[in-house]
Amino acid sequence: MSRLNELRMIARVAQMYYVERQRQADIARHLRISQATVSRMLKKAQEEDIVRTTVVAPSGVYADLEAGLREQFGLSEAIVVECSEDRDGAIMARIGEAAAHFLEATLQPGEIIGVSSWSETILRMVDNIHPMKSGKARAVVQTLGGMGDPAVQTHANQLTTRLARLTGAEARLLSAPGVAQSREAKLVLLGDPYVRETMNLFSKITLAIVGIGAVEPSSMLARSGNVFSSRELAEVTEAGGVGDMSLRFFDKDGQPVRTPLDERVIGMSLDELSKVERVIGLAGGQSKTEAIRGALRAGVLDLLVTDRFTASRLLSLDEVSEPA
Repeated sequence: MSRLNELRMIARVAQMYYVERQRQADIARHLRISQATVSRMLKKAQEEDIVRTTVVAPSGVYADLEAGLREQFGLSEAIVVECSEDRDGAIMARIGEAAAHFLEATLQPGEIIGVSSWSETILRMVDNIHPMKSGKARAVVQTLGGMGDPAVQTHANQLTTRLARLTGAEARLLSAPGVAQSREAKLVLLGDPYVRETMNLFSKITLAIVGIGAVEPSSMLARSGNVFSSRELAEVTEAGGVGDMSLRFFDKDGQPVRTPLDERVIGMSLDELSKVERVIGLAGGQSKTEAIRGALRAGVLDLLVTDRFTASRLLSLDEVSEPA
C-alpha cells in the first residue's frame, strides 16, 4: 500500500501542476512539502507513466514525413511543406516561404552565408525574408559565377545583394560566369584578384544554401547562359548523372560525376560544400525527385526543405531500392 500511497501523492502533484497550472512553489506551500520534492515528484510522474507527453502536429505539418527523411537520409532536420498541388510554381513558393522563416529563426550572429545565385527556389526564399533589425550575418558569398546574359544576370546579383541587405551582411559577388568557355578561359578568370578574393571565402562559409537541379537546367539557369550544350548534358546523363548542386553533377548514389565540364565551372565544388558546417537544400517537384534523392545520398546536406508530394516519393523510392 505504501507504493500506492506514494503514487497517489505523485499523481496529485502532477494534476496540480499540469492540469490546474499551479506553480511548483504554490504546490509545495499547499501540500507542506519542499519545492525540490515537488520537482522530484514531477520527474517521477513521467517515469511512472502517470504523465505522458503527446505532440499533436497541427494541420499542414507532416511530422511523419519529416521523421522519415531524417532517419532514411541521415539529415539533422527536414522541413516538409504543405502544398495543394504537385506543380513546380506552387511548390517553389511554399518552399521559399518555409526556408525564409527557418533562416530568420536560426541565423547566428557573424555567420558567413554561401548562396547559389541561379536558383529560382532560393530567389523565392529571399522574396519572403523580412529585414533583420540587428544585422546578424557577416557576409553573403556568391558560390556560383553570377555573370551571364545581361538581361538575366541582374537576378543573380540582386539575389545575393538583397539577401546581404536583409541580413545586415556584406555582399561578396563572384564576378565571373558560372561556366567558362574552356578550361583555359577559366584559369584566366581565376587569375582575377576579385574573383580569387570571393572564392577564398568558400572555406569560411558557415551556412550554405543550395538549390538542387535535374540535369536539364531550370528556366532561370537556361536563360542566364550558364549552361552546357544538349550534347554535353547528354554525356553527363550517359555517365550516370541525375542532378546537380551549383552545376556540380552527381549520380543516383550521390557520387560526383567527373566529366571535362567540371573543369569549366567557376564556383564551389561538392567537396568544398561537404566541409561547410550547415548546408540547406531547397528543392521539390516531380522532375527533381531523382536528383534530390541523389543529393541526399551524397551526404552533403544537413537540412532539406521540400514539399509533401516529393517527400512521399523520396521515401517510397528509397524503400523500393532497398535490397531485400
